[in-house]
Amino acid sequence: MKPHYLKIDLKPQNCFNVRHDILSSFRGIWHYHPELELHYVIRGEGVRFIGDNIRNFLPGELVLVGGNLPHSWRSKDEYFNNNPNLNVEVIVMHFLPDCLGAELLQLPEAYLLPKLFEKAKNGLMIEGVAKVRVIELMQKALTAENFDRIIILVSILKILAETDEYANITLSRNEYYQSNESETLRLNKVCSHTLANYRRDISLEEVASICHLSTTSFCRYFKLMMNKTYTDFLTEIRISHACRLLIENKRSTIMICYECGFNNISNFYRHFKKITKTTPFEYKQQYNPGQQMPA
Repeated sequence: MKPHYLKIDLKPQNCFNVRHDILSSFRGIWHYHPELELHYVIRGEGVRFIGDNIRNFLPGELVLVGGNLPHSWRSKDEYFNNNPNLNVEVIVMHFLPDCLGAELLQLPEAYLLPKLFEKAKNGLMIEGVAKVRVIELMQKALTAENFDRIIILVSILKILAETDEYANITLSRNEYYQSNESETLRLNKVCSHTLANYRRDISLEEVASICHLSTTSFCRYFKLMMNKTYTDFLTEIRISHACRLLIENKRSTIMICYECGFNNISNFYRHFKKITKTTPFEYKQQYNPGQQMPA
């Protein structure tokens, strides 16, 4: 879908923004901005959309989103039931590539920075020791002042530029363009409807009616906006929820199959392997290594 341009308000006296949010839920619209975004989830679960990648997120996730890469985080259903004991917590940092001066990027000693910003255009999942060190610095940045803020930002950039402890989130790079408000609202209605109803069959006629389009026009329009078919989009949503349930390890794989909207187990296995490059049992073992037999 066409992302919405979001204006990040950087304070004139600061070269970057950092904030600590505690919210009832993530329900952000699909958007982009020229600033890079460092996003650390302290609490909360749900689905994240970065570029053409759809996956579930969990506490402890640290992601670097490149400039103009569309993204959105949405909490799972339980977070929209007005439960005062259930909320999300996040630290988010925004900065432009040349926030410390364009001349810095031209220095021979800083040659890794342009490479980092280029890699970030695919979105990076930061892992290992690098993640621990960056999170500590992000926490310090919340209360730092004056020159200490600059030192912290440089330290974060140094860690991210030098580490190999990361995974690409999306492998493709598509061109995205600023959308108008009505287009953004229409496509976010499709996304919200899908997230609320993925457990049951959703016909193309049903979702096309949300956009006030014929089925043929909707399929053409959705493919143009999202660079994938609506059926593929729906399948990725279902698989992302299946991944979360497999990690929780409270249900059998067969139960998860039907709970996530698949009509038969072989179809579920085929789509799961295609999207995650592993089987449901292998995926579950990554988080529950003591399990000996598939459910």
